[in-house]
Amino acid sequence: MPARSPAPAPPRASTPRALSGRTWVTVVVLGLVGQLAWTVENMYLNVFVYDTITADPTVIATLVAASAVAATLATMLVGAWSDRARTRRPFIAVGYVLWGLTTATFGFVQPAAGADAALAVGAAVVAIVALDCVMSFFGSGANDAAFNAWVTESTDPSNRGRVDGVLAIMPLIGMLIVFGALDGLTQVGQWTLFFGIVGLVTAAVGAVAWFLVRDPDRIESAQGAYLATVVHGLRPSTVRANPRLYLLLLAYAVVGTSTQVFIPYLIIYIQRYLRIDGYAIVLGSVLILASIASVLGGRVIDRIGQRHAEGKVRAIIPAVGILVAGLVAMFVVRDMIAVIVAGTVMMAGFMLSIAAISASVRDATPTDRVGMVQGLRMIAAVLIPMVAGPFVGAAVIVGAAETYVDLGVVKQVPTPWIFPAAAVVAVLVVVPVLLLRRHDRRAADAATPVSEAQA
Repeated sequence: MPARSPAPAPPRASTPRALSGRTWVTVVVLGLVGQLAWTVENMYLNVFVYDTITADPTVIATLVAASAVAATLATMLVGAWSDRARTRRPFIAVGYVLWGLTTATFGFVQPAAGADAALAVGAAVVAIVALDCVMSFFGSGANDAAFNAWVTESTDPSNRGRVDGVLAIMPLIGMLIVFGALDGLTQVGQWTLFFGIVGLVTAAVGAVAWFLVRDPDRIESAQGAYLATVVHGLRPSTVRANPRLYLLLLAYAVVGTSTQVFIPYLIIYIQRYLRIDGYAIVLGSVLILASIASVLGGRVIDRIGQRHAEGKVRAIIPAVGILVAGLVAMFVVRDMIAVIVAGTVMMAGFMLSIAAISASVRDATPTDRVGMVQGLRMIAAVLIPMVAGPFVGAAVIVGAAETYVDLGVVKQVPTPWIFPAAAVVAVLVVVPVLLLRRHDRRAADAATPVSEAQA
C-alpha cells in the first residue's frame, strides 16, 4: 500500500466465482473453532471472573481492554511477518496450537485459599489479565492476522459477501455450541474442565490446519524493513492515499464499539437482572435465528455489490438500522419470548453490519499489504471497541447502581440502559458511511471519460 499509489476504487460488478470445497471446509473449520475459543475468552472468561474472583465491572472492562491491546499488537506483528514470509499456513497451524494450550490453563487461576482476601483477589486479577494477554497474542496472530489474510487472498469481490456472511455467524454458532455442550460445566463450577476441553479442541484443529490449509499460488509482499511494514498503515501519508479503506475501518470501529458496550455483560444481564434461568435457551434461539438471517443476508450483500458501483457499502446503514432497532427493543423487553425476538433482531443486525463492512474492507485491501491490513482491522474492530465499549458499559452500570445479594454479598448488576447507550454509539456510523459515499461518487466522476460525460 505505497503512500504514492492511488486508493483502490469501488469494486465493479463481476461474475460470481465459486469457491472450492476445500476452501469452504477451511473457512468453516478454522473460523468455527477459532470462534469457540473467542467465545470462551470474550464471554465466559468474564463470567468466570465475575463468579470466582470479583464482581467489579471495572475489572472486567480492564480484562477486555488489556486483551484487545495484546491482540492488536499480535495482529500487526504477525500480519506483517506473514506478508514477508509469503505464507500463512505455519502461522495459522502453530498459532492455533499455542492458542489452545493457553486457553486450557484459565481454569487453574483462582484466589489463593487461606490468604488475605484482598491480596488474594488482587493476585488472581493480575494473573488472569496476564494469561489472557498471552492467549490473545497467540489467538490473534493465528486467527486475526494469518487466517484473515488467507481468507482475503482466497476470495474475490464476487464472493466475499457470502464468505463474510458465513464468518459473521461463526461467533454465534461458537456460542451456541458452548452453551449447548459445555454450559452445564460452568453451572456446577467445573471451570478447569470447561477451559480444558475448548483449549484442547483448538490445539487439535491447529495440528489439522497444517495439512488442510493451502497458501494461494502467489502472495504479494511489499518491500522494505520489517518494522517499517508494521507501522506503514499508521502513517498519515498512507491514510491520505487510501481514504476508502480508512473510512471503512472507521465504520468498523463505530459498530464494534457499539456492540462491546453490552456484549461483555450480556450473559450476566440475562441471568442476574432479567432472572431468566433458561438463558441458554434464549441465547441458543437467538443465535440460530440470527445466523440464518446472516447467511441469507450475505448473498444479498454480494448481489448489491454486483449491481451498484458503491458496492457493499450500500448495505451498511440498513444493517446498522436493524441493529439499532434490536437494541431499542432489548431495552423494553423482559420476558423470555420477547427477549428472543428482540435479541434476534439485534444480533442479526450486528452480523449483517459486520459482514458488509468486513467484505468491503477486503475489497479495499491492497494486494501487497494483506497481512498488514489485518493489523489495521484489529485496531478498528477490536482495540478501539474493546477498550472504549466495555468502559462505557461499566459506566452505565455503575451509574444505574442496580444491585442484588448473592450469598450475603451485594453485587452490581448490568441494567437495560446498556442497550440504548450502545444504540447511540451505533448511529454514529452514518458519518463515515456518508463520507465514503461522497468519496466513491467523486472517484466515479473523475474516472468518467469526458466524451461519455458529455453524452
